[in-house]
Amino acid sequence: MRVLVAGSGGMVGRAVNDDCRSRGDEVFAYDHESLDISDLPLVQRELAKLRPDAVINCAAWTDVDGCESDPERAEAANARGPENLALASRDAGAVLVTISTDYVFDGEKDGFYTQRDDPNPTSVYGRAKLAGERRAQLASARTIVVRSGFIYGPGGQNFLSTIAARLRREEQVGAIVDAWGTPTYSLHLAARLRDLAQLDLPGIYHVVNSGAGASFEEFTRAVVEDLGKSQSLVRGVMSNTLTRPAPRPRNSRLQCLVSPAIGLDPLPPWRQAVRDFLAKTDRPTQ
Repeated sequence: MRVLVAGSGGMVGRAVNDDCRSRGDEVFAYDHESLDISDLPLVQRELAKLRPDAVINCAAWTDVDGCESDPERAEAANARGPENLALASRDAGAVLVTISTDYVFDGEKDGFYTQRDDPNPTSVYGRAKLAGERRAQLASARTIVVRSGFIYGPGGQNFLSTIAARLRREEQVGAIVDAWGTPTYSLHLAARLRDLAQLDLPGIYHVVNSGAGASFEEFTRAVVEDLGKSQSLVRGVMSNTLTRPAPRPRNSRLQCLVSPAIGLDPLPPWRQAVRDFLAKTDRPTQ
């Protein structure tokens, strides 16, 4: 396939680039500097020139607290951007796969959120991402929305991505005990994004590693165990003790009702994914 990757400079974008190239795809990789997805004429021009078979959108502004204080930027990146890609993909004859978030849910449900649950975002970030889902689907019938969450991987700058390096340095870490999600390894997510692009079956998919999910503390303690470190390095903290501008869902665990019906196997269990991640990032300390 000819695949255009938007947001190729980010953690998931790099993983998508690598996965697509490993399958023999012709990849057109665009980071934010080379393709601002909020600029519709630019997006239309590039897609009309390249005419890819698939567009995989990994571009987003994922600073949840930053979005809370700058809703205009959040809307441009997370709502207008996917809509622009959908419009340009439609005109170029391409399927669009765009990443959304578990933060479209309010977190009040116990158990897993599926496609049957109504979104009810509580943050600017979540509202902008939900708007991006809906506007992209309205702009092009060949839109695939992939909701995911608790994403981590090599090169990531979030808590889950950096925790292993901190623990390898024997640093004490605080981890939230009362916020749950479904950890998702970026390499596994990237492979599934490519699978969905090839299947070209529009709809909403929840893509996460399998298992019961975990809190931030449970994830951190699993990393400690696999690294052979002391559990005393981990200090549990309650979310209400943190001062953060944007609200987060208490529970944002995801489960997909659609994937089994179209022959897609579950992603590997999240505990196995953690071990894969640690092996991938196992580097001698300088």
